[in-house]
Amino acid sequence: MFAKPQYQHLYGQNSSEDAATVPCPSGWVYDNSTFRSTIATEWDLVCSQKWMNKATATIFFIGVMLGAPLSGFLSDRYGRRPLLLVSYLGSILFSLLSAFSTSYIMFVIMRFFTGVALAGIAIISFVLNVEWVSIEHRTFSGIIICLDVTIGNCIGVGIAYCVNEWRMLILAVTSPLVLSVIAWRWLPESARWLLANGKADAAHHYIMKCAEVNSRTKYLENVTPDTLLEYAETECKDKTYTFVDLFKTPNIRKLSIFIGLIWFGVQFTYFGICLNIAGFGLSLYLTQLTFACIEFPSKICVYFFVEKVGRRPSEMGALLLTGLCLLINLFIAKEKWIFRTVMAVLGKALSEASCANLYLYTTELYPTVVRQNGLGYSSFVAWVGVSMSPLVMLLEDVWQLLPHIVYCAVAVGSGLLILLLPETLNTRLPELIEDIEKPKEHSTKEIH
Repeated sequence: MFAKPQYQHLYGQNSSEDAATVPCPSGWVYDNSTFRSTIATEWDLVCSQKWMNKATATIFFIGVMLGAPLSGFLSDRYGRRPLLLVSYLGSILFSLLSAFSTSYIMFVIMRFFTGVALAGIAIISFVLNVEWVSIEHRTFSGIIICLDVTIGNCIGVGIAYCVNEWRMLILAVTSPLVLSVIAWRWLPESARWLLANGKADAAHHYIMKCAEVNSRTKYLENVTPDTLLEYAETECKDKTYTFVDLFKTPNIRKLSIFIGLIWFGVQFTYFGICLNIAGFGLSLYLTQLTFACIEFPSKICVYFFVEKVGRRPSEMGALLLTGLCLLINLFIAKEKWIFRTVMAVLGKALSEASCANLYLYTTELYPTVVRQNGLGYSSFVAWVGVSMSPLVMLLEDVWQLLPHIVYCAVAVGSGLLILLLPETLNTRLPELIEDIEKPKEHSTKEIH
């Protein structure tokens, strides 16, 4: 608020040498037509405090970024199942504390830890899902779990429409985790992780329960913990694996570097597109619902392509086509906003397809003993890309088209990097690092 009248600006007398700013003495009046209350209205995060409103998302993303490698390390060390429960309970606890925050500082701290816990849920559940299914069902299960996210986004829009008070909204979107905690009781530990860590008896227990549920016990009559232990080659069972092991040996080091760069590029481009898509003149809720629904056809297409064509060509094609959409948009006049929006939405769909495939592809590339570490590291690098993506828009001050050229170049570059990775379609998951370093001496042959 200016202490002096603003009539001089109306008449071009815009000198502000003697103009001073003072706080609004009577507070603020907010538009509550869309949201009844938000954190901005709760703590008056406007004017000079506006940056604090945007900082909450950044702090949450930092929590996710740090939670990804942390959950990967801990779950590789202590198991998928216990860490998943910790992530569930942590998400519920910190979300509740967020909803009942009494100050802005308390709120952002709780959102940080919520991000840490949610990262664990996302990564651990995906890996646990992939490690339990057979080769022929791996693609289906990997894409289905990605569709769960899309369904959640659509439901989230409906919840936000019905609950437009921020504290109640946090409680509403957190409540399904209670069902997850209840369902956790029947969730098995990863047999692959158990075998890779020398826990053959526990692995045998879960495998036999799985066979019983699927009426396949007669095929496992001669399977004992000793035969499982021998099959898994767990002579390295006493070794503790960390992120250092992702870069210690030549092949796994190259794999980690390439995967990290690709994850950075995929998420950097995806969020760059999201930041630059204009609305359709619809309400906020309809716009978000439209963006969420776009993910359905893209992920369904991913399923058929990765199953028939393969992981590597599908990922490369999605990224290169994303770059092509961004390139085409550079040459479409701004007046033709419909065509620009269509290309941007198509680019978002392709970028989303590359995200869905990359989760599956990454879990298949890393061996069991470092799979969570690998996915955690990949997610960390991805969130670095997310954090940097908005900053690229500052390059508009240099040249208006430069940010779009950067997004396009990163998408194309990431797509070309895929050529340096192996195909994993119809191959057995590697168990040990030796399976990557000396593949001919270990059981990673293709299934015909």
